[in-house]
Amino acid sequence: MSANSRPPIPRDAGIASIGLNFPPLAMPVEELARLRGQDPAKYTVGLGCQEMALCTPEYGVVELAVEAARRALERWGGDPADVGMIAVGTETAMDMSRPLSAWVAERLDLRGAVRSYEVKHACYGGTLALRQAVEWKLSGASQGRAALVLAADVALYAEGDPGEPTQGAGAVAMVVDEPSIARVDPVSYPWSEPAFDFWRPVGEAYPRVDGAFSLDCYKRAAENCFKALVNGGSAEEVLERAAAVCFHVPFPKMVKKAVVQVGRSFGWDEERIDRFFADKVEPSMQWNRRCGNAYTASLWISVAEALRGLPRDERVLAFSYGSGFGAELLLLEAGPEAAAGAWASDVETDLAARHRVDAARYGSLRS
Repeated sequence: MSANSRPPIPRDAGIASIGLNFPPLAMPVEELARLRGQDPAKYTVGLGCQEMALCTPEYGVVELAVEAARRALERWGGDPADVGMIAVGTETAMDMSRPLSAWVAERLDLRGAVRSYEVKHACYGGTLALRQAVEWKLSGASQGRAALVLAADVALYAEGDPGEPTQGAGAVAMVVDEPSIARVDPVSYPWSEPAFDFWRPVGEAYPRVDGAFSLDCYKRAAENCFKALVNGGSAEEVLERAAAVCFHVPFPKMVKKAVVQVGRSFGWDEERIDRFFADKVEPSMQWNRRCGNAYTASLWISVAEALRGLPRDERVLAFSYGSGFGAELLLLEAGPEAAAGAWASDVETDLAARHRVDAARYGSLRS
């Protein structure tokens, strides 16, 4: 192809299609509380959790990612041969060398002139994959082709670990092309500091967590990202312009603690903070409460819920956090197809079909 025949560099890029997938099992956190001899309110009120999405031995991160991708590609309606990038953010790696994107490409028969890779930065990996795809489109390097971006994870903790009630699983797939669902602003607001707040050494089955330190890192990252967005202006004016403010959701009460810190940093009183949380943040966490922490997918489950039914040009803020730690605040604007919210049917289908697990079945799944 000659330079003169290359497609024009797009002025905007973003999400053209969304697909979601939740696994076939779930356990109410009250059932886990009974199993562990805990007051259920510790999980439902103290953490804000509702259900833990669980995988079967036959349905894991590959199946989650593939089904989410299949749904996004079908809903997009484009030619799979026009996909020039597959980027998968995950911390549920299948192999130390072969990327999860290769499993997805194999199942969906995506091959040829395709850049295929995996992104790792704890729960921040899916956001990095999306940013890379958007920047690839805006640079002109895509030459008119689309990117398939996935965030997929299965979160499990050791039995009896304090993080156990926050477990979850899920996948979000996004086709990055014309921003018919949401334009992603090329300007974003990152913040990172090297830290051991949550990590999983090679060869270990479960993560290690310094819970209090991780919460402190999360809150500090949120404060710095939102301050960069406001940039000395009126926080009230900047944040009120957003129809929704989405966060990575390790558990809902962690999000509330971050909102409190952000609000206090702007001089808001408790009533103002509570109103902001209730109006702008909490409504986009209902799907998260049904699936638990899905790591890289967590923020994008919230964003998908916030975009559903949103009028064109309405703004969504998306705060991403990954332990280690890295964070970024993104701005999205709803496109003409956001109002239809077609991807909501994925969630409705999966929630209606899944089976509830009791303590005995849960024990067998963990053995």
